This record gives sequence, structure tokens and C-alpha cells, in this order.
Amino acid sequence: MLTKKQKDLLLFIHDRMSHGDIAPSFDEMKDALDLKSKSGIHRLITGLVERGYLERLPNRARALEVKRLPEGSTNSTPTLSKSPPHNDLGIMKQVHQAVSELLTLPFLGKIAAGTPIEAIRHEGEHVDIPQNLVGSGEHYALRVDGDSMIKAGIQDGDTVIIRKADQARDGKIIVALVDGMEVTLKRLRREGGKVILEPENDAYKPRILNPDRVQIQGELVSLLRTYH
Repeated sequence: MLTKKQKDLLLFIHDRMSHGDIAPSFDEMKDALDLKSKSGIHRLITGLVERGYLERLPNRARALEVKRLPEGSTNSTPTLSKSPPHNDLGIMKQVHQAVSELLTLPFLGKIAAGTPIEAIRHEGEHVDIPQNLVGSGEHYALRVDGDSMIKAGIQDGDTVIIRKADQARDGKIIVALVDGMEVTLKRLRREGGKVILEPENDAYKPRILNPDRVQIQGELVSLLRTYH
């Protein structure tokens, strides 16, 4: 049996897709159900998927399929009073294609590009990115806090896309966990049996550490920037 919120969300998704074949965004779902965060929407969708009401299409953001509706709900598709003009149909197809080519990645919080900060805590948020920004493997997103990587084109406030990895070649920009507590974004170098975490800003000095103090948690693959 569905909760009221699950039922409301399922009917909202069904109604929106009946009018355009595109699932609403998580922000739209959140506002429609008067929830405070998108993490609640993710939990509701997961519950609907587990109960067989929704299906997630693989490797696509916002790609949902309504498999069935709650008992007592109509499964008929609402009809529009007027068919969209041909040009509008073309635009809708382009929008649907663009949306289907997005990936949803977990957003894990902030990462220091200066002085290391506490280990990242999962905040339950997500970001949608074009598929062509990543390759194979598992990825996640982080918000950059600091300016120590500006010569590599990474600025304070940027969102970096990280491929999960526990190994990386010298010269790669990595997410490094130091002493099991601090997480930082730096360029990796090894020399004389030491691990060197190099900044890309002359105002900062490299950190030279014993290998057992550094755990590689991922490698930079892409970057997103918002201009205000």
C-alpha cells in the first residue's frame, strides 16, 4: 500500500508525462509535494520503484516510466484540447533527447582546494550532467572550496566531477583522504618514497606525506561552473 506522498507523487509524474512524455524535474516534484529537500523525492521514487509502480531507465536522468497506478486511479491519458503546433512538437523532442542524455550523480558536499577539510559527508543531493562529461566507471560530484588549484583552471565554487578510484598515475588531479580525516583536491606526485600533494597556486606549498597517510578516493574527470 502506498503512502499519501507516494501516491501524490506517482499521479503527478503520470499527469506530467501524459502531457509531454518527460518526467518532471526533482525541483518540480519537491515543490508539487511541498517538501523541503530533493532527498525526500529520491526516497519516494525509490519506494515506488521497489513496489513496481515506477521504473528507472538506466543511465538517464529524469528517465522514468510509470508501470501502474494505484487502485482506484484512472489509467487513461488526459487529452489536450489542442494539439501542439508542429514546431512545438519538434522542440519537445529536442528537449526530451537532451534530458535523456543526462546522468544523475550524487553530490557529496564540499572539498577543499586549499587547507584540507573534514572527510566528506553525503548530503543526499544530486546533480544532473551531460553523459559526454564522463566515461566508464562510477562518478560523484563535489563543490570546490578554496583557490589552491586556480592555475589548473579550478576555481572556488566550481563543481568537479570525480571518477571513483583508489589508484592514479602521477600528474593526475585526485581526491585524497589524509590521515582518514581530511579530504583535499590536489595534483598527485610521488618521489623518494613519499606522496606529494601539489597545489596549483604559488601561494600554497606542497604537502609531503608518507604513503600510508594518503588514500586516493577518486580522479578528476570534468568540471562545471556557474556564472552569477
